[in-house]
Amino acid sequence: MIGNSAQYPVRRPARYGEAIIERALVAMALSAIAVLGLIILFVFREGAPLMYKVGVARFVLGAKWSPSRGVFGILPMILGSLSVTLGALAVGLPLGLACAIFLAEMAPARLSSVLKPCVELLAGIPSVAYGFMGLVVLVPLIRRWFGGPGFSVLAAAIVLAMMVLPTIVSISYDALKAVPAAYRDGMLALGATRWQAIRMVILPAARPGIIAAVILGMGRAIGETMAVIMVAGNATKIPSSVLEPVRTLTSNIALEMGYAAGEHREALFATGIVLFVVIALLNVVARLFAGAPARGRSK
Repeated sequence: MIGNSAQYPVRRPARYGEAIIERALVAMALSAIAVLGLIILFVFREGAPLMYKVGVARFVLGAKWSPSRGVFGILPMILGSLSVTLGALAVGLPLGLACAIFLAEMAPARLSSVLKPCVELLAGIPSVAYGFMGLVVLVPLIRRWFGGPGFSVLAAAIVLAMMVLPTIVSISYDALKAVPAAYRDGMLALGATRWQAIRMVILPAARPGIIAAVILGMGRAIGETMAVIMVAGNATKIPSSVLEPVRTLTSNIALEMGYAAGEHREALFATGIVLFVVIALLNVVARLFAGAPARGRSK
């Protein structure tokens, strides 16, 4: 009896402490969800009336953006976002995937431990720095070599390609490293070369993670604003070549929100709704692909 009564003063405070910490963590997690919910509610409350008034199809597929005359069509901005994003992936995906394969499968461990943090440091550089480098170096080069104003889809795509590299490299590296060692050892034991093992076994096994890296990189490119504003030219027209200026959805919001009022302001929030839906869909698809290996192994 004496021993049991002596234990209670010790256990009860410990249980109370754990319960308090657990509830505090739950509250913090729920607060993050609540903040997200409030942001979504605010954006939809401000932008949905304009979309309802104009019509979703007319707003999304309209080719003319003239807020002073009450014309709101964001198709040029949607195509602008898609063109610079696909261009960024066309440049960044081969570079990022090749870098990830080298770091995960070919580089010595010591060299990989040095190069991988260097690549990840690219994510820490402010976007305005990328935009400034594109403005003073890339835009004049494009103007001199290919013609046109230099502010173009091509300039924005190259700048964005550098910015999505850390995302593609890091996630692809983790996906390649997650492939069981028995896969590559089995191929090497059968007489395959290292490249044959990578191409025929490791890359197919890591494909869901690599696809998730591509989709998340796409979301990063679509959501980028400052660097794109500095090099894309920001013309509200549908581009007919990669050397023409273009305006993206994020640029449209950032450039005009400072002086917008009334329906013009609501149209910018409606643009944010379209952007939110696109990025949310990309994140859902990325999570589906990222969870594919775990489900496959559990079967």
